[in-house]
Amino acid sequence: MPGKFVVSLSCAKNDTDKATVAFVIANAAVASDKETVVFLSIEGTRLSQKGYADDIHEEGFAPLKDLIANFAAAGGTIYVCSPCFKKRGLDEDKLVDGAKIVGGAKLVEFMSDGAPSVSY
Repeated sequence: MPGKFVVSLSCAKNDTDKATVAFVIANAAVASDKETVVFLSIEGTRLSQKGYADDIHEEGFAPLKDLIANFAAAGGTIYVCSPCFKKRGLDEDKLVDGAKIVGGAKLVEFMSDGAPSVSY
């Protein structure tokens, strides 16, 4: 099933269930041969930092750090909202694999041909 898919995530430790499920869905999309982007905004940008997700493990799911690593290893891309990232004083040198700091225009460009999306 070629095509594109976007998972928009605005949560991190403030809602670990949503953060986990977002990456479960993202992994399913990339495993289905979709060019997949996870867009991290607001508090979700914190997940772009190495070590941040290490202690997040919702019952019944793989640990979030593994879901993030597996997503990147499978070819998924993580877009990190630049203004949200800067507002939180996060460190560009600590980005997880697959993460890129981008402006909103990059997400709009990716979605411009009608890519389906889900939001958490």
